[in-house]
Amino acid sequence: MTNNDKLKLAQNVAVISGVFCTVLALLLLLNFWQFSKNDPVESQALDVLVQRLKEEPNNDGLKNEIRNYDLLARKAYFNSQWQVKTGAFLLLLGAVVLAFALRVYYSLKAKIEEPEKVLENEIASRILAQKGVLIVGAVLFAVAIVASFSTVNYLEKYDWQNAVVEAPAQSVDEGIEVIDIAENVPQKEEIVENNPPKEVVDETPEVQAIDAETPVAAPAPAPEKVVAEKPAAAFTADLVKRNHNSFRGPFGQGISYCKNIPTQWDGAAGANILWKSPIPKHGYNSPVVWGDKVFVAGADNQTREVYCFNGNNGKLLWTGKADNIPGSPSSPPRVTEDTGLSAPTVTTDGQRVFAIFATGDVAAFNMDGDRVWAKNLGVPDNHYGHSSSLIVWDNKLIIQYDTNKSGRVLALNTATGEPVWDTARSSKISWASPVLAQVDGKYQVVLTADPIVAGYDVQTGKELWSVECMMGEVGPSVGYSDGVVYAANEYATLAAINIKTQEILWEEDMFLPEAASPLAHEGLLFIATSYGVLVCYDAKTGEEYWEHDVGKTLYSSPVYADGKLFMMDNDGVMRIYEFAKEMKLIAENKLGENAGTTPAFVDGRIYIRGEDNLYCIGK
Repeated sequence: MTNNDKLKLAQNVAVISGVFCTVLALLLLLNFWQFSKNDPVESQALDVLVQRLKEEPNNDGLKNEIRNYDLLARKAYFNSQWQVKTGAFLLLLGAVVLAFALRVYYSLKAKIEEPEKVLENEIASRILAQKGVLIVGAVLFAVAIVASFSTVNYLEKYDWQNAVVEAPAQSVDEGIEVIDIAENVPQKEEIVENNPPKEVVDETPEVQAIDAETPVAAPAPAPEKVVAEKPAAAFTADLVKRNHNSFRGPFGQGISYCKNIPTQWDGAAGANILWKSPIPKHGYNSPVVWGDKVFVAGADNQTREVYCFNGNNGKLLWTGKADNIPGSPSSPPRVTEDTGLSAPTVTTDGQRVFAIFATGDVAAFNMDGDRVWAKNLGVPDNHYGHSSSLIVWDNKLIIQYDTNKSGRVLALNTATGEPVWDTARSSKISWASPVLAQVDGKYQVVLTADPIVAGYDVQTGKELWSVECMMGEVGPSVGYSDGVVYAANEYATLAAINIKTQEILWEEDMFLPEAASPLAHEGLLFIATSYGVLVCYDAKTGEEYWEHDVGKTLYSSPVYADGKLFMMDNDGVMRIYEFAKEMKLIAENKLGENAGTTPAFVDGRIYIRGEDNLYCIGK
């Protein structure tokens, strides 16, 4: 290629990229003007529907019509948002190509041509014209970039349900006398020299009325020591199934193998409430049970703690503190109110209890409350707060650590906290939790995030398979049954994935969860949406069997136990259904306080974490 050919090529590239940038900039400016002048959710049709719903608050068909309209509007809007962002990046790329082509063009032209003899005023005119073109182009480019990234996201603030003013309903608690429920509370504290920070409670059974605001004094921190651990029984699948050792129960699948689960209670009246105990610090994590001990965690800006309650009488046995950890931030990271500093659920192997907090602190305690080890993984770059729960298998504590910086899954030695493996993931930030799935006799860790759903070898951390099908801010964990993984996320999709073939068997986008994880068991699949609809599908084909609009927010995950489906809403009302293709509601039970966590099940009992208290339900 001669210099003249190169010159012509550079000129053509410059012209094409210049036209491309100009057209793209104008389109972005036009799009910004449209977004600025018109609220995308303003619709006369939607206003009419909402007005009708005010007049007919019990019209389920009208609610469904509004929900469908709302879903379509949101999908279209977010697609437009993606186009704006993509256009901005394409504009940047076009500008880079244009600058490079111009540089090459003028460099070549200076080498092969002798400057033309022109009058001085003509030279000044050309310079002025060139500067004008450059200034106008730069201004147009800058305004387009700013406009594309400052496009107002009206839809994030829009909620049609809150726009509807419903007729006031009579309180269901009117006329009900709330009884005082007695509990055992700590009366003495004993500080064992050289033990790690914990609260040791005297076993003297003194009973007082519950007062959640009464402060419980904490012992002064003491130096951590090496704790001699007692030999424990082998950690087997059968042992896991007899307990509830992680978020959503055994293997994190939402399936309980326990029997004689109660189906009737009333928290306010005290019916079938064996005990309730105040939880010292707030947290959105769910209860975990091993034997006769129940574990939850809590945190505030000052301390992060793990609590162990006696499962028989509700007495707080000990408090383990996650403090004085090297690398832990001096002040906690910013988190949103609905996530907090203690959203992840703890896990246990029957010998130790493991907890993680939004600070990146991970701590292990033995069953007596002695701290075994603690470390900081680095403060997670998370704009809501870290919420991925822990799970344990084969002497490995498995942690999903997907943040804004990078995707990551790692395993720590349960006895020492030392890394066993650490695997980088091709994923964005996720709030989902790991699930263990047995495939061909071996357990693997299944994770979901944007854009992948993937399985990892428990022994090595090696990625075994991966399917791209997710998008957005993924919160729900996966469901699993018979070699098929069910992954879902709001404004994305519900996908049934065959692990062995890495094939998507079927997809559905009508009902999608925001926080609640899918439940798959015995040929049925259940999805709970944040806007209050519980849906049952055929797990093999995706055929919808039934749906129930409860009209309440559903963040808790559905759980199978004792042949029934348990689903709790954020108001603390547990609905119990037959686990069947036809919808049959068995009971509705009120806890008496808000609760968006997932219950824990053991033989004959249910443990529920409310907003302030831990409840034990049984006969």
